[in-house]
Amino acid sequence: MNPADSGEKSEHLFVGIDVGGTNVKVGVVDDNGRVVADTSFPTEQQKGPEFAIELACSTVRELLLQHELDYSQVLRLGLGTPGPMDIPAGLILTPSNLPGWRNFPVRQTLAQAADRPVTFCNDAAAAAFGEYWVGGGSDFSSLVLFTLGTGVGGGIIVDDVSIDGAHSHGAEIGHMRIDSSDSARICSCGMPGHLEAYASATAVMLRTHERLAAGEESILQDQQSPTPLMIANAASSGDAMAIEIVMETADYLSDGIACLAHVIDPGVVLIGGAMNFGGSDNDLGRTFLDRIKTNVRRDTFTMIAENLTIDFAHLGSGAGFVGAAGLARRDYWRSRKNTSSTTQLS
Repeated sequence: MNPADSGEKSEHLFVGIDVGGTNVKVGVVDDNGRVVADTSFPTEQQKGPEFAIELACSTVRELLLQHELDYSQVLRLGLGTPGPMDIPAGLILTPSNLPGWRNFPVRQTLAQAADRPVTFCNDAAAAAFGEYWVGGGSDFSSLVLFTLGTGVGGGIIVDDVSIDGAHSHGAEIGHMRIDSSDSARICSCGMPGHLEAYASATAVMLRTHERLAAGEESILQDQQSPTPLMIANAASSGDAMAIEIVMETADYLSDGIACLAHVIDPGVVLIGGAMNFGGSDNDLGRTFLDRIKTNVRRDTFTMIAENLTIDFAHLGSGAGFVGAAGLARRDYWRSRKNTSSTTQLS
């Protein structure tokens, strides 16, 4: 059962902070995964990381005050930031959308400002852990999350552990190579054939532009720069070219899912991010998901396919701060258990 649905309240609180290039999302989450309070504020990255960290800490205290809660109930904070990063060292290295944050000791700075220990993680890994803890993966012991947006991100969780890798670059699932041909598209990272070059929102817009420039008929012809939402709306209205664009995206994404299914053998694969073509509440979204399921069944071992759930993510834009808080909660209770074990042995 999802602990957030249990109806039980907890006095133990954890804070999740999800840093993005545009906004910082902050949430207070209890021990059962229930969001007690949340808000967001502009990152204003030109003011530097110290500004955002101080504002995040004051925002947490304001949220607690508004809900008549005490800061002493906050046991640990979780911080998710875009990569590249050095998780063991607590450093954010060279984030493309946060140029003023380069090579910054973000974990230590937040821990000092908040006077609490901090769990540091990749923002996509945080979203994956949120879904694993109290979202679409709460009934499974392993999960892969694909996030479709400007790029293709994601996270991998196995038995409560985020697969971060030896150098903090684990689960870069958007950079799996799905096309090894000489004509492979170039990814935003500069390498050819990566999934992100085919299944991201940027790629969808580029493929649409190419087909319109080639003279294909579509109701999108009058749009200078069709967005994924415009493309989805056109597909929902029956536009043949737009439907093909969406289904091609499902095909490309299926290639990535099938590859990871054979490597990880997860219980569930979830598709999140801003570009979900309407999700499960929309005929187009359901058709998109069905296409993926059909392809993955075709391309994976029978035992894997029969036991793999593929669905849309459940938590929406709050997944990042919920997951960051969840990772902080995990580390807090682990430290308590280790301390108790050490005390008993001594």
